[in-house]
Amino acid sequence: QVQLVESGGGLVQAGGSLRLSCAASGRTVRTYTMAWFRQAPGKEREFVATISKSGDRTDYADSVKGRFTISRDSAKNTLYLQMNSLKPEDTAVYYCAADPRVIISQDAYWGQGTQVTVSS
Repeated sequence: QVQLVESGGGLVQAGGSLRLSCAASGRTVRTYTMAWFRQAPGKEREFVATISKSGDRTDYADSVKGRFTISRDSAKNTLYLQMNSLKPEDTAVYYCAADPRVIISQDAYWGQGTQVTVSS
């Protein structure tokens, strides 16, 4: 089993920055694909960014490209999301996910989420 705990969320003004962390425990996630998703009030959960097991490949939703950066530190068993130039529409609960498969599947492990609120 893998336990994921997100942190780093909070309230920030538009144009500001936040860095989210996702600490994994239970087993190493070095061989797991990892990703960030988010869910805004009244909306479905949506993909934000993903990073390959080796960390050499990343992919982003169009809405965050050029503003967000996903990274991982295998030694610390931790996933990060650096968020710059934040917009009010980035307001959501952010979740990290980990999956031993190449993609995030329905059997992925999920964290409990961290709230990000961007004021205008």
